[in-house]
Amino acid sequence: MEQQHRFEAIFATIDITPILSLVRKRSRHGAPVEVNYPAVIYSLIARIVERIPTIKDLVKRLREDIQFRMDCGFMLSEPIPSEATYSRFIQKISQSRVLEEIQVKLLKQAMVEKFVSDDTVAIDATHVEARDQAPAKEKKEKPEPKKRGRKSKQEREAWLKQKQLEEEQKSLYEKEIAAQLVEP
Repeated sequence: MEQQHRFEAIFATIDITPILSLVRKRSRHGAPVEVNYPAVIYSLIARIVERIPTIKDLVKRLREDIQFRMDCGFMLSEPIPSEATYSRFIQKISQSRVLEEIQVKLLKQAMVEKFVSDDTVAIDATHVEARDQAPAKEKKEKPEPKKRGRKSKQEREAWLKQKQLEEEQKSLYEKEIAAQLVEP
């Protein structure tokens, strides 16, 4: 199916009036509604169908692809909603039970039309612990910072003695070239 006809077929089966009732303006007073909410709903559905991973990518696609924009229901004259608008809209939908009602309605319609039978319907609500909480981070011990500045006389003398002992323990070939020249 062509993209345009595919979206028309999908959008025709979904009744969005319960979702629109959430964002409907209650009175005629106040600021006018500037967001095309039916187009926002259709663009969110198209996002799932087109496997667009983020809202940011959806907004970018709506701005760049005129055909996709028209398929979702936006007019060329109206602005594309921002990511914040989508975020507020999704939050408003998730706080209500509208999507569950729409799912039940679609499922009943599919059963009536014999696309799905009673014995094959299953909704998985398994709790997954891996997504429940991130593992605690192990705390790394910080090494003590090195002392800055000059060493005291005692520390310097001890360090010089240690270096001299290390030089004496080295074999002839491990010493510097100047020390090798003096040896017979």
